[in-house]
Amino acid sequence: MDLTFTADELAFRDEVRTFLRERLPQDIATRVKNGLPVRAEDYTRWQQILHKQGWAAPSWPKQFGGTGWGPVQLHIYDEEASAAGAPRTIPFGLKMVAPVIMAFGNPAQQQRFLPRILSGEDWWCQGYSEPGAGSDLASLKTRAERQGDHYIVNGQKTWNTLGQHANWIFCLVRSDPNAPKQQQGISFLLIDMKTPGITVRPIITMDGAHEVNEVWFENVKVPVENRIGEENKGWTYAKFLLGHERTNIAGVGASKRELGRLKDIAAKEHKNGKPLSEDPLFAARIAQVEVDLMALEITNLRALSAEAEKRAPGPEASVLKIKGTEIQQTLTELMMYAVGPYALPFHRESSEEGDLKSVAGPGYAAPLAATYCNARKVTIYGGSNEIQRNIISQMILGL
Repeated sequence: MDLTFTADELAFRDEVRTFLRERLPQDIATRVKNGLPVRAEDYTRWQQILHKQGWAAPSWPKQFGGTGWGPVQLHIYDEEASAAGAPRTIPFGLKMVAPVIMAFGNPAQQQRFLPRILSGEDWWCQGYSEPGAGSDLASLKTRAERQGDHYIVNGQKTWNTLGQHANWIFCLVRSDPNAPKQQQGISFLLIDMKTPGITVRPIITMDGAHEVNEVWFENVKVPVENRIGEENKGWTYAKFLLGHERTNIAGVGASKRELGRLKDIAAKEHKNGKPLSEDPLFAARIAQVEVDLMALEITNLRALSAEAEKRAPGPEASVLKIKGTEIQQTLTELMMYAVGPYALPFHRESSEEGDLKSVAGPGYAAPLAATYCNARKVTIYGGSNEIQRNIISQMILGL
């Protein structure tokens, strides 16, 4: 693989840098670069700016309103946007349900939903996991009973991310409880969150944030026209979606930005009268995570190439998910270690307000404990890393 950018690619990088310098709101970039929580209105504001530029969905095909960029352009854009402090776009619409609608939805569904995902008018969330069905997703119990031209949905979804802001949810539901295998008898429904019978209840995580929810469905009436593809074939569409989710979880650009933040912190903190970055053991740990990140970046480029050729992400998506999430956790661990006792306190209110002047110790230490705790989840969601290792052993190694 030739890692040298061509003249056209360098020109594209300059175009991206100019756009980010001129259009990325600095208040949003400041929050991202300092590890502070990004607010819902910030995500929406940035999505609308991207939509106006025509860059709302870089990986989408042109026919659906995407940029038509190749894998190298996608890589350049992700790296530059992350470095500039752009928030990651909410993936549930753009990178998860949209590819399913493009691949398996009918023309009416594509015309109805895709433009509103691009513009940010619709905020989507995911209805997959249940209290008894996490990594073993096929054991889900939420029922959808067909009654004429509607389904009646009853059940519960959990670990639903940012559903308190969403107006649509894509759900896996059991439409045939008598199917001979768990993976059979599942359908893929698009559900309006304003439908009577839906209740969203917050789950406050260990970092004190309201990021996830449980969602209850009580006799929720869903039009059959909101079903993607064939009835009882939803598992096929679910696997397709999970491949895109796991590729997205890798977060190479964001990890490169966080690696830079780690190096800055290590240069400011001291051990035995010298910068921590000059400590041999700590420097070796930084070097190891940087090498791992470089290897992940190459693997991610291969996955982007496959996606550009309209091939669904294969088992390599599991490699990206495992290594990407482990790197994210390692970066948060090293930042915590670097600042020592100043990383222990939680400063939730100061972090949400963006005011770090009143906290004890350096301002950059204030968000680290919450970020560290929040990152414990990344090796679990999207299919736990243990499940991903099973996929690799079966589909790549043939074990």
